[in-house]
Amino acid sequence: MQEKIVIAGGGLVGAMAAAFLARRGCRVEVYERRQDLREHDISAGRSINLALANRGIYALEKLGLMDRVSQLLIPMRGRMVHDVDGSCSLQPYGQKPEEVIYSVSRGALNSLLLDAAEASGNVDILFERELLDIDFEERRARFLDHSTDSEEWIPFDRMIGADGAGSRARSLLLKAVRLHEPDSQCSEQTEPLDHQYKELEIPADANGGFQLEKEALHIWPRGGFMLIALPNLDGSFTVTLFLPEKSNGNQPGFDALQSDAQVEDFFRQYFPDAAALMPSLLQDFFRNPCGHLGTVRCVPWFFQDMAMLIGDAAHAIVPFHGQGMNCGFEDCVALDDCIGQSPGDWREIFARYSAARIPNANAIADMALENYVEMRDSVRDPKFLLKKAIGFELETRFPGRFTPRYGMVMFHRLPYAEAQRKGEINRRILSELADGIESVEQVDWDRAQQLVDDLLPQ
Repeated sequence: MQEKIVIAGGGLVGAMAAAFLARRGCRVEVYERRQDLREHDISAGRSINLALANRGIYALEKLGLMDRVSQLLIPMRGRMVHDVDGSCSLQPYGQKPEEVIYSVSRGALNSLLLDAAEASGNVDILFERELLDIDFEERRARFLDHSTDSEEWIPFDRMIGADGAGSRARSLLLKAVRLHEPDSQCSEQTEPLDHQYKELEIPADANGGFQLEKEALHIWPRGGFMLIALPNLDGSFTVTLFLPEKSNGNQPGFDALQSDAQVEDFFRQYFPDAAALMPSLLQDFFRNPCGHLGTVRCVPWFFQDMAMLIGDAAHAIVPFHGQGMNCGFEDCVALDDCIGQSPGDWREIFARYSAARIPNANAIADMALENYVEMRDSVRDPKFLLKKAIGFELETRFPGRFTPRYGMVMFHRLPYAEAQRKGEINRRILSELADGIESVEQVDWDRAQQLVDDLLPQ
């Protein structure tokens, strides 16, 4: 008998999960709270531009979608770091031509995945449907239809929560675990970041061209805060300001940017070259809302053989490693693999999936928080740049043994937890080799050989 799987959430991960499940012969119904973004202009202001990397590409390839997705992508070869004086320098992400990440429109990619899920013939997608409750005894979920202001109970065989960081499915699942499995470990942590973000824009020039280097992620690091810009296919850049919510001493915050003059003075002081390219700066600043950032961790991710969580609903992370979407897509691949390993045994499927993904989700959550400090501050530090250069040289001299942590996360499919573990070894090696020197030419390569042999055996 064909499984009926209800997915709460039709965003990137919910749509991809539906496509994978449809290939397994499941009958899938996706319930999305928002309107259909393929037919309605979903307002901007809360959507950080996305970076697609190898983990996400692998998932899209498994679905046979990369030919279509490739038309949406702009390669970014590195970070273009902008100083206050207007000078800038490119810090490459990797050393090989293929070691790039890609800027992609969230809306365009989400639309493509929704189309692909529907094209399977096994997926129905219903919009403006908000999850209210789950009755696990009767295996049914209650949704509010915002278009008619009516409620309906929907039966399911399995339920998947893909409804984002503020997941209703997560709270209902954990409530059921506490009620029915009181001896089980059950916890939920939300770790808000005291920084918020606001989306702005650098438009294309009069001829539709890019006003900044096209193939780069632009970053204006200013210590406790930063501005970034990612390219779009139409020649514009989506610009995001990350700033503390509240000012503290000489550290500015969003609370101090309440008037046109305050915003103009702030950008003139810290981001003069970017501000010169943003004619609608004030309109965008006061029209677009401040977005909130945080990390969500919870256990368990599933309840019996009935329900599970995926993507941000299970493990929301801050966006500073460009891995939120990629991690969610990797979840979909892991779930599909588990279905293949234990066909029909949904409790075993959910348990395998959770055991495989929870340690990795925690690892990338930690690394994303660390990367925020790197992006807004460390990229200007000569010692950071020296260690990065030494790391590239170690990768060249010891291929397959030393890989920079950033590369392990972005260009490989090594489990995040393993990348985190090896990254800590890398940190120890680089700290010792960079101590007391100012250039790669001064590195003691005999000592480097010894460290690699001792700490990174073949």
